[in-house]
Amino acid sequence: MDVQKIRQDFYLFKNDNIVYLDNAASTLKPKAVIDALNYYYERLGVNVHRGVYKLSYEATDMYEQARAKVAELLNCQFEEVVFTRGTSSALNLVASSYGMANIEAGDEIITSELEHHSSLLPWQQVAKVKNAKLVFVPLDEDLRITVENFKKVLTDKTKVVALNYISNAMGYITPIKEIIKIAHEKKIVVVVDAAQAVPHMPVDVKELDCDFLAFSGHKMCGPTGIGVLYGKYNLLQKMEPIEFGGDMIDYVGLNESTYKDAPYKFETGTPIIASAIGLKAAIEYLQRIGFNFIIEKETELRKYLVEKMQELDGVTIFNPHTDTGIVAFNIDGVHPHDAASVFDEENVAIRAGHHCAQPLMHCLKQVATIRASLYFYNTKKDIDRLIIAIKKAKGFFDNFI
Repeated sequence: MDVQKIRQDFYLFKNDNIVYLDNAASTLKPKAVIDALNYYYERLGVNVHRGVYKLSYEATDMYEQARAKVAELLNCQFEEVVFTRGTSSALNLVASSYGMANIEAGDEIITSELEHHSSLLPWQQVAKVKNAKLVFVPLDEDLRITVENFKKVLTDKTKVVALNYISNAMGYITPIKEIIKIAHEKKIVVVVDAAQAVPHMPVDVKELDCDFLAFSGHKMCGPTGIGVLYGKYNLLQKMEPIEFGGDMIDYVGLNESTYKDAPYKFETGTPIIASAIGLKAAIEYLQRIGFNFIIEKETELRKYLVEKMQELDGVTIFNPHTDTGIVAFNIDGVHPHDAASVFDEENVAIRAGHHCAQPLMHCLKQVATIRASLYFYNTKKDIDRLIIAIKKAKGFFDNFI
């Protein structure tokens, strides 16, 4: 694959002066995705499921084709794909429905200090309401989740395990398949935050055997406002919806109502039609690029970035052995936000902050970090520009230290 040709699919790269390295937060959108959104809004723009006219039928067909495409991507049943507003919404749905119904006082929920807040906070709330206990997998010296440390906190009281597949702040891949196997031996339900995994690697939920898994469209070249919750169908069928209204109902009486089967009972009101259609286009785009190419490209760029940064004095890399295209670092004596401001003046877009992972920042003994996150459309030239920006920021603030 020719990366320069790929970059022509993205409007932002028509300005050769922009370096975009904030892909863990959100990726850029190719023309194919924007065209799919525009087709819906320009040619259709109508509601789905309830209309018997041709425009509504076509919109409904495109919307449900998007669900089928996600099912194909994950290797699951069509009925196991629930569209949500994003990963956060999906993880909250599991906690608020399954969690509140199945967690009891004294039960334990295993999570980690490596989690995004969206993976931690919903279960923190469940534990508070149900008088249950959050238990944290001890991180190893590199701040990784290991199978050995997971086993240390697993007890007969454990009812749910909620962990990330890939850390959004450190880029570490969790040995999630092994953890799921161990958890299932004790009939424990496992919830996987795959927001940083699905855009970068093949994810087969049947092979993993996870009970729930969530990801977002905007981190994989898709639109904002669309996410996916995968859930095993038998679990989804037992769960109660947490939002109520139109389209998710079967029968409505004055005092009692019944709901549709999964996934529709979780998609109340007018669904996220355009963004689902855009997500389908994004998945098809990534399939054309190929995950083998994505992994190969990110591995090459990650190695180059870490090597270049290790040549710099006064720069601390917190995850030099990262597994993915996420590299966390700081410039000694410079606040990450100040550094990012200098980077912006150099037209290098990068993220600085706690990355919705404040417990991890406490482990690192940092208020924040700078995060460079790569994707298949990045180049070594982008990295060279980042290195120049780091040197300029360091030189600028050295005058004040």
